Amino acid sequence: MEKSVAELRAMIAQGKWRKPTSGLAPGFTQANVVILPRIHAFDFLLYCTRNDRPCPVIDVCEAGVVAPPIAGPAADIRTQVPRYRIYRHGELERECDDILSDFTDDMVTFLLGCSFTFEQDLLDNGVPVRHIELDRNVPMYVTNRDCRPAGIFSGPLVVSMRPIPEHLIAKASEVTGKYRKAHGAPIHAGDPAALGIRDITKPDFGDPPEIRPGEVPVFWACGVTPQMALQKARPELVITHAPGYMFITDIRNEDLARL
Repeated sequence: MEKSVAELRAMIAQGKWRKPTSGLAPGFTQANVVILPRIHAFDFLLYCTRNDRPCPVIDVCEAGVVAPPIAGPAADIRTQVPRYRIYRHGELERECDDILSDFTDDMVTFLLGCSFTFEQDLLDNGVPVRHIELDRNVPMYVTNRDCRPAGIFSGPLVVSMRPIPEHLIAKASEVTGKYRKAHGAPIHAGDPAALGIRDITKPDFGDPPEIRPGEVPVFWACGVTPQMALQKARPELVITHAPGYMFITDIRNEDLARL
């Protein structure tokens, strides 16, 4: 029996799900998470606005608020992400299962769109999604493309990659292009070197891909992009999701596609 979003978030809070969230809650939007002190919130919002392809904002909490008002009014952002990352002064301090001891009344939470959102639509349209098929995390790569800076934030674009049969690339672009708030259509298909990726078999995040004969690597902007900017800016404390371990929202995909 398929579980509801509330049941899945409860499982995560109880430690019963500690894997990547790709394929969970079909039909519901997943989100990248960035939590940082209020003093940096405007600069980060401006960075997202200037780079809305990799950083599409779908919800923002007031300082100290733990329930995203649009994406999860009954949720608790401190316990309902399967794996968090804690950065201090740009350095990864640790990964953890909850942030109850780290979250303060000064922290502002941003939820950014995620490409996991459109994967069920790809499958429904006959486009394979290899990492779901193999029960792996999606491969992600840091590129040679710079994002537009804002305040203290700057850094490179990160992309996720899905190998797509060549004859289905146009269909994949059509399907994902509907989801502007989940990174939209691909930014590149074909030679990884055009993005500065030297070895497609060695992603910077996630699991190595399996690319089969007749398939082409197709790249989408990725919500790990702001983590690069946050590391470079080195604020005193930032909390994010671990790559591939998303927050599952109450927003239905068809509603997101209208934004």
